[in-house]
Amino acid sequence: MHSRRLFLKNSALAMFGVGAAPGWLARTVYAQQAPQRKKILIAIFQRGAVDGLNMVIPHAEPAYYQLRPTIAIPRPDGTQTAAIDLDGRFGLHPSLRGLKRLWDERQLAIIEAVGSPDPTRSHFDAQDYMESGTPGLKATPDGWLNRALTREAHPAPLRAVSLSPDVPRSLRGSNEVIAVGNINDFQMKDTEAAAAFASMYGGTADRILNGTARETFEAIRIMQSIQKRPYTPASGAKYPNGRLGQSLRQIALLIKADVGLEVAFADVGGWDTHVNETGPQPHTGQLANLLRDFGDALGAFSLDMGDRMEDVTLVTMSEFGRTVKENGDRGTDHGHANVMFALGGDVRGGKVYGEWPGLGREQLYEGRDLNVTTDFRTVLGELVSKHMGNTQIASVFPGFSGARSSGLLQT
Repeated sequence: MHSRRLFLKNSALAMFGVGAAPGWLARTVYAQQAPQRKKILIAIFQRGAVDGLNMVIPHAEPAYYQLRPTIAIPRPDGTQTAAIDLDGRFGLHPSLRGLKRLWDERQLAIIEAVGSPDPTRSHFDAQDYMESGTPGLKATPDGWLNRALTREAHPAPLRAVSLSPDVPRSLRGSNEVIAVGNINDFQMKDTEAAAAFASMYGGTADRILNGTARETFEAIRIMQSIQKRPYTPASGAKYPNGRLGQSLRQIALLIKADVGLEVAFADVGGWDTHVNETGPQPHTGQLANLLRDFGDALGAFSLDMGDRMEDVTLVTMSEFGRTVKENGDRGTDHGHANVMFALGGDVRGGKVYGEWPGLGREQLYEGRDLNVTTDFRTVLGELVSKHMGNTQIASVFPGFSGARSSGLLQT
């Protein structure tokens, strides 16, 4: 007997929801209606703890250059190998040159010294706390991005999507979610298993199981319909071939297909740069290559979306930052505060947000790390309330009482 799990695995489609009955999947009545455009929130997780100090360079800080004699990005001087000045204090890594246009157009905002109040330097725990939205609490069963979705009687198909093989921690919860590794690879690989699945569940008298079969096949129909549509990014946008670039390309496809997308998630790893963070020159090496793909992916997505970017806000995050001082292997170790990007039509861009704590020894966390001055939930809470329209922040981030407006988004 072919199990439902086997069928979904063979279909390259993963589902998660209450009672394993994904009520968010497209229903026939919904498919006959014109979907209403909604605001969309996209969360990008940089797994491994990106070095925010070499991503957005505090070039006005003498201590930055003193503590990083071989890996510091040179002060802005107009050359291709130096930091790209933003406001006289901070600059972008030269590999993020493609994002300078978004900064100048006030689409891109940067939030400095942001992070979790929990002091852990464990990747696993820090990611878990950030995705659950409850720092220090391991028992939280669901994720902040799932809780950010309001309950609806007839939710749209593909309302919440993760471009990943499995549903990430951020999207687990009572609102049902789809996780698909690659839309273009989605297909029914085993038609015999599909037929057995339909017969086994479609004919059952159990209302939940019967509904699961019907809705599962409706989801398959929609996904395959999307797959058949030729897709050419607009305005000459060229997505890089890396994981993030291709994930954002597929998110753009879903948005333009008007399937009712409200939240999307993608992640990209490789940021744990303990050794050889830079090459022979600070602007080269593994971090430079990762940032180039990262910046080019964000830039291509914004260009591709065009006017549709008015409906979209994209936010980036990483579990914690890295040490201010470089280590003996031309790398950096696990730190504390980091940097976040916010991009989109609602964003008041062209500005660095957050209180900068400084890099003097007495200003550092435990004498070694950038200090957290903005709780990451403050940033995400503002996106949820102002962009998504969910003002029940206490439900999205239980136990958090520090939510306040930073002016990051237009009202």
